[in-house]
Amino acid sequence: MPVEKLAQALQSVDWSSNVAEFLTHAPLCERMVQCNTRLAIWSKQLEIVDKGNAALPFIREMQSSGHHVAVLASLALYKPAAAATRTVFETALYYTYFRTHPCELTTLVRDENFFVQKSELIDYHRKHTRDFAAHQGCFNLVGSMNKWYNRVSSIVHGQIPGIWSTHRSVSEIAPDGKSMEEVVETFREGEEIVHHLLLCTVGVEMWDAFSSAAKKELLAGIPGSKRAALGLDSA
Repeated sequence: MPVEKLAQALQSVDWSSNVAEFLTHAPLCERMVQCNTRLAIWSKQLEIVDKGNAALPFIREMQSSGHHVAVLASLALYKPAAAATRTVFETALYYTYFRTHPCELTTLVRDENFFVQKSELIDYHRKHTRDFAAHQGCFNLVGSMNKWYNRVSSIVHGQIPGIWSTHRSVSEIAPDGKSMEEVVETFREGEEIVHHLLLCTVGVEMWDAFSSAAKKELLAGIPGSKRAALGLDSA
C-alpha cells in the first residue's frame, strides 16, 4: 500500500468525533474513570510500600494498560481494547508472583523461552499464599477469573470471529453503541477481578502500610463480613 493511501485511510476517520461520541455516554465514562482510579490507587500504594521491588514494572504496566483501554474505547478501536484489558489482569497476576520470585523474574527477562502459565501462578497462590483459599472464596475469585479470562482471550485470539469488530476498512472505524457498552463492562469486570486478586494476595500482606485514605477507597462497596474474613480494616 502506497504511503499516500495509508495517509488517506487514516485521515478519513474523524477520530475527534469518535472521542466526542464516547464522552456523551456519561455512565460508561464514569465507569471507566472509577476503574482506572482504583488501579491508580493500587499502583500508588504498591509503589510506596514495595519500593525497590524489581517486579513493580508489572504494576506500572497494569495502570498504563488501563489508560490504553480508555483511549482505544473512545477511538472505537474495540478489538484492540480487549488485548489491553487482558494485559491489565495479566500484569497484576505476574506481579503477585514475581515480586517474591526474583530469580524467576531474572530468567523471564533474560530467557525468551521461559514462560509461566496463568494456571501455575494461581496454583502457587493456592499452595503458598496465606489463607488464599478462604480469601478468594469471599469473591469466588478463581472461578470468576478463569471464566472472564477465557472469554476475553477468545476475543483477543479471534476464536469468535466478528466480536467487537465493527468495520471492514480503516475508513469505517466509528462508534458502535453495543460494542462500546460491552468493552467498558468487560473492563469493569476485569478490573474488579484484579482488585479482588490484589486484596487476596499482596493486599493482606501489605495492608497495614497502606494509607487510611487508600484503605477506605479500596474497601468501598465490600460488605463488612467480607472485610472481616479478609482481616482488612479501613483505619
